[in-house]
Amino acid sequence: MQDVPEKVTRILTEKLGIAESEITSDANFVKDLGIDSLDYAEIVMEFEQTFDIRIPDDDAEKLQTFGQAVKYIQDKMNK
Repeated sequence: MQDVPEKVTRILTEKLGIAESEITSDANFVKDLGIDSLDYAEIVMEFEQTFDIRIPDDDAEKLQTFGQAVKYIQDKMNK
């Protein structure tokens, strides 16, 4: 479970070219990391594939920061 933040970080750095130094727990995907809606849809799909979970659209809209995404994924994997 500890590797969730590392895997999320890797997805953001590899798929979107975001510098690892920019990724903090309260980094907002849109405001701080400059992710647009297309990129966002892509990373949500990548989260689903990487962690073998389903993220409903309603939930995906609530994931606005790196920390929220990590916590959500961890909670989903614990169920």
